[in-house]
Amino acid sequence: MAFLSELIGKPVTDVDGNRVGSLKDLVARFRHDLSHPLIEAIVIQHKGGVIITPFSSAAVLFSAAVPLVKNVEDLPVFAPTENDFFLARDVLDKQIIDTEGARVVRVNDIELVRVNGTVLVSNVDVSALAVLRRIGLEKFAVNLAHFLHAKLIRSSISLDDVELLHQDQSMRLRVPSNKLKDLHPADVAEIISDLNRLESEQFLETMDVEHVADTLEEVEPDFQASLVETMPDEKVADVLEEMAPDEAADLLAELPKERSEDLLELMEKEDAEDVRRLMAYPIDTAGGLMTTEYAAVRDHLTVKQAIEAIRESANEAETIFYVYVVDAQNHLVGVFSLSKLIFSDPKAKVTDIMYKRIVTAHLLDQQDDIARIIAKYDLLAVPVVNEDNVLQGIVTSDDALDKIIPTAWKKRLPRFYR
Repeated sequence: MAFLSELIGKPVTDVDGNRVGSLKDLVARFRHDLSHPLIEAIVIQHKGGVIITPFSSAAVLFSAAVPLVKNVEDLPVFAPTENDFFLARDVLDKQIIDTEGARVVRVNDIELVRVNGTVLVSNVDVSALAVLRRIGLEKFAVNLAHFLHAKLIRSSISLDDVELLHQDQSMRLRVPSNKLKDLHPADVAEIISDLNRLESEQFLETMDVEHVADTLEEVEPDFQASLVETMPDEKVADVLEEMAPDEAADLLAELPKERSEDLLELMEKEDAEDVRRLMAYPIDTAGGLMTTEYAAVRDHLTVKQAIEAIRESANEAETIFYVYVVDAQNHLVGVFSLSKLIFSDPKAKVTDIMYKRIVTAHLLDQQDDIARIIAKYDLLAVPVVNEDNVLQGIVTSDDALDKIIPTAWKKRLPRFYR
């Protein structure tokens, strides 16, 4: 095993032992028959320029010097393809995405292993120890840690999970769609916030519309707007349809009015109408904060019928911990928890298990007032009604507490209502 930092700069000698230059870089390639990239060529800094020659031109790589099997003038030329990448130029010191740790890290060194006469790229070293290795202080750090009985943290990521983005010569971990879906949207949002704009856009391109929507809901509207700025309108419209209406309304409010209108025209009519209705209210009122995705059942249903109705519409509700009971004109007449519904007699009427004394908010109630209601009654959501007590939507606790709790803290609170 060796590290790239230990090889770069080593003297290169010809078949007669005469120094002809130094090792500048290594060229690797992903191959379908190997789990790790294979070193295909070496790059020599020669007084006449740079020479790229097949790996077979080197008799030995892991040695004090790199001896060639031929004279410089007789070396075959290696022509890199689009499937090849240069370790020092394209990988070293670049940022990658560590999906296991949900973080962006820097490649500080690259580990190489010899297997049956070939050299494979095994891992990228992202530890601070690799930085010390590159400046010649690794042994000193190891000895000092041993003397102090301290533990040095070694951190590496397998390169078989790394993919090169040729557009800007940066690296990111290859994220298969099944693995990407396992990441919590909050983790994806944190990763994106650590990337530059181009990298963020490229990362979002690998995600399906539903996951993009979930991720955007984890960041602030102004950041949402920057992320979708160059995204095609058709895709943005699809993302908006997947977002909660209140989140979609907040995002559209951050975009130029002309584009916002164009996106609403591209959205499904029903989704666009919900968002337009929310955008008509001031952003810091119940009408501007509420979502129109909630669980509600008619007052004539039995418990069994209510469960069946909720099961059919559950994917449209932002929270189903609370189920609201409405009459034929959608007047709010009661509420019950999902747990109470499950443990009730299937033959009982929902009007028999509901709470009739309902805490509500009105469309123009201020955010501070709604937050106080939520805090006082320990609620996860508050129903919003108009002057005729017709149910309009619900304000969830995270939206209501947005002004009271700093955003950085709010994002770390358990989202039990999701």
